[in-house]
Amino acid sequence: QVQLVESGGGLVQAGDSLRLSCAASGRTVSTKKMAWFRRPPGKELEFVAGIYWSGSATNYGDSVKGRFTISRDDTKNMLYLQMNSLRPQDTAVYYCAAGDAMQTSARSWAYWGQGTQVTVSS
Repeated sequence: QVQLVESGGGLVQAGDSLRLSCAASGRTVSTKKMAWFRRPPGKELEFVAGIYWSGSATNYGDSVKGRFTISRDDTKNMLYLQMNSLRPQDTAVYYCAAGDAMQTSARSWAYWGQGTQVTVSS
């Protein structure tokens, strides 16, 4: 089992930066691929970014490429999402996920956190 707890969300203005954190626990967490998803108001879950074990490779959704950076610290069992140049359309609940397959479909991820709200005002 893997438990995930997100933190770091909040209300910011367009152009600001914010860093989300996800604390992971569980015996096998360091072997899992990890990702961030988000659910904008009234919309479905959207893949934001994913990272392989030991940070060996990453991939990003088109809407965040060049602005967001995903990273992990396996010594601390932490996952991060650095978000720069935030836009009002980045407003969403952000979720941390862990699993065995790097897929952009939310259904492919077995473990989820409770989410953290990010609101970007214009």
